[in-house]
Amino acid sequence: MNKKIIIGLVLIVLGGLFWLGQVQQKNNNSASSSNNQPSLLASIESSFDFGNISMSAGDVSHVFKIKNTTDQLITIDKIYTSCMCTTATIMLAGNKYGPYTMPGHGFMPRLNKTLTPSEEADIEVIFDPAAHGPAGIGRINRTVYIENGPTVLELSFTATVTP
Repeated sequence: MNKKIIIGLVLIVLGGLFWLGQVQQKNNNSASSSNNQPSLLASIESSFDFGNISMSAGDVSHVFKIKNTTDQLITIDKIYTSCMCTTATIMLAGNKYGPYTMPGHGFMPRLNKTLTPSEEADIEVIFDPAAHGPAGIGRINRTVYIENGPTVLELSFTATVTP
């Protein structure tokens, strides 16, 4: 058989496999994004700006208040962060759980704690501005995710890291 025909057939097969992979990836992404519904939990502030913070001054923290605004029990399944430089701890009914961090970097325990209607909890977020070294200087944006069933509450913060 002619070498040009064989090479052409191989390229057609590879192109077809690539196209199928792209279609499957697009379908998987749209299926997973449709699972994220608006959270049943509420927060008075969903974002916070630390402003300018110095890497040499050490960690900074902020407390977000969350609340069950429904007339049903809500179970918080998981808490995790967008980066290893950030940890989140929840204070609920006089107990402290965590710290929780980014998935894929060690053991990620499930929280499985329930909030009764109108019950509040505090989420303490701690950011280590030195975690990324000199490459971490500049504007940052990090997020804490609180999963309750198919919904996710996102709490974010920003800062400008200086040496």
